[in-house]
Amino acid sequence: MSTHSGIEWTETTWNPVTGCTKISHGCKFCYAERMAKRLQAMGVKKYQNGFSVTMHPSILEEPLKWQKPKLVFVNSMSDLFHEDVDVSFIKSTFKTMNLASQHTFQVLTKRPGRVLEIEKDLTWSPNIWLGTSIESQKWQFRLDELKKTHAYCKFLSLEPLLGPLPSLPVSGIDWVIVGGESGPGARPMEAEWVRDLRDLCIKTHVPFFFKQWGGVFKKHTGRTLDGRTWDQMPTH
Repeated sequence: MSTHSGIEWTETTWNPVTGCTKISHGCKFCYAERMAKRLQAMGVKKYQNGFSVTMHPSILEEPLKWQKPKLVFVNSMSDLFHEDVDVSFIKSTFKTMNLASQHTFQVLTKRPGRVLEIEKDLTWSPNIWLGTSIESQKWQFRLDELKKTHAYCKFLSLEPLLGPLPSLPVSGIDWVIVGGESGPGARPMEAEWVRDLRDLCIKTHVPFFFKQWGGVFKKHTGRTLDGRTWDQMPTH
């Protein structure tokens, strides 16, 4: 079953994998971990393992049943390229995405290096977008790894943005999403970090999407930047 998403840059989510492990400082207050543990406590069968990496073969073919085209965030509750996800399962996930050509699948990973290791076994179709998360300059190497993949559409999720990213080399990138951290313990994001990235995207003609300012109560801070919302999307 697909789940209508409140994430501003997608329409629905599909989670053939749940659970993850923290890999960088942007993971510190992971919303998916909080939600998974809450669902486990509620007795939801899919989350009986809490936030341990778990594959769900029974829902692999769900997108094939959806007739209306959807923008689908793949594994909002995990990372498809986590080292504990079998290559065979990743291949099966890609097979579904290849066949469900009516949908656009947004795959976001903090492990683009593993994508490079196994992508010889994968088939990239134009409806599969690949993105990576970069929260500060320390993790900018993920951009270089993303660019080396053969995905047709490559995007960046600069969320939670925890530091400035001056002169980010976005040429060859099709989309940039920026957002602040939200929820308990949220770390602040400076407005100038966001403006610098917006201006860079304008200069380089890369679609720019500003997701949120974040904070403990993100609804109070909103998602407007300099008096307007920024909801640009790739033209793919």
